[in-house]
Amino acid sequence: MILPLLIYRSLRQHAFSTLIAAFSIALAGGLLMSVWTVKEQAQTTFGGVNAGFDAVLGARGSKLQLVLNAIFHVEESSGNMAWADYLDIQKNPNVELAVPMAMGDNFRGYRVVGTSVDLFQRAEYAPGKRYAPRPPGRIFDPAACEAVVGSFAAEKLKLKRGDVIHPYHGLLFDEKSRHAEDYVVVGILEPSNTPADRVIWIPLAGVQQMGGHDPKAASEVSAVLVKFKAGIVNAGFRLDLLYNKEGNRLTFAWPIGRIVAQLFDKINWFDRILELVAYLVAFVATGSIVASIYNSMNERRREIAILRALGAHRATIFSAVVLEAAAIATLGMAASYVVHGAIMTTVAAVIRAQVGVVIDPLAVHPVLALAPAGMILLSALAGTIPAFKAYQTEVAEYLVPTS
Repeated sequence: MILPLLIYRSLRQHAFSTLIAAFSIALAGGLLMSVWTVKEQAQTTFGGVNAGFDAVLGARGSKLQLVLNAIFHVEESSGNMAWADYLDIQKNPNVELAVPMAMGDNFRGYRVVGTSVDLFQRAEYAPGKRYAPRPPGRIFDPAACEAVVGSFAAEKLKLKRGDVIHPYHGLLFDEKSRHAEDYVVVGILEPSNTPADRVIWIPLAGVQQMGGHDPKAASEVSAVLVKFKAGIVNAGFRLDLLYNKEGNRLTFAWPIGRIVAQLFDKINWFDRILELVAYLVAFVATGSIVASIYNSMNERRREIAILRALGAHRATIFSAVVLEAAAIATLGMAASYVVHGAIMTTVAAVIRAQVGVVIDPLAVHPVLALAPAGMILLSALAGTIPAFKAYQTEVAEYLVPTS
């Protein structure tokens, strides 16, 4: 029972320095866990976002740019493709569904995208789930100036059914670039936790024929979302060969998940920097425990000498200091889950606001167990430095009366 008592008394006696050291560990642990959790969740979540389609067809250019533009709505279009190309892919025997999209406008910073009603009536963004308006809303009439608004965009823009909006030219909001056309909001989509939540959807012809656009736009689309027929073997390979190998006018981006993974490959260096920063913070926090205990060792010398005189072994004193360091780390890592939760909640909100993808701040990850264990072990090892100093305390020297 002597060890727990020694540790408890020491922590209470040096409560302020203990709290500072534990706070440092909490920040370091929370950051360390968040870096790994965000990295893993982002790769998994982004890789799984495909709007329910297998591929994207667009103008000749970067596959990654095409996917980011048509699926995530975060990039500029690499160009337009002819309406005849859309009809060709639509009639292809490998294709079950081809949904055209026309882009290039915004409403107060949120993208306005023209599409067909097939996106809502036939496409499933997840098995058994379709983009559906909240009752009593409805899908827009393809021949009318009507709009359906994603849930996130509606929330931020404070739009409701019956409101009138007017698109602005370009992807960046500029009051001087307002189009003359007005669109009536006839539906607000149920949340889908996909990039579609950030989009204002209007009929395809609305974008193609909007005033101020190039007249050629009336016979062009920005991209086509493609879903293969079930049971057809090598459909993706066939279309990839047709458009990317044999053709030279269009780009066929397939498979979407693998193309999105290229984005993370390109920013892999940034992940490494974040990991390095997290590790450095962890080492600095561990150093704060060592400094806290080591700096208080001089005032503990007499207490240690008394304990030795009463029969405490050197090994007992050594163990007490090491376990004290581990105890401080344990307190800090218990609090680190609060820090981790705060960081994850903030990151999740930023990612949802920027790209519409939702990550789970409460998701369980092995690092949530490995990081605390590692930090406590590292702190215990670091605690051997002041522990060795305590181990060397000479009884006779520090039992001499001080007055």
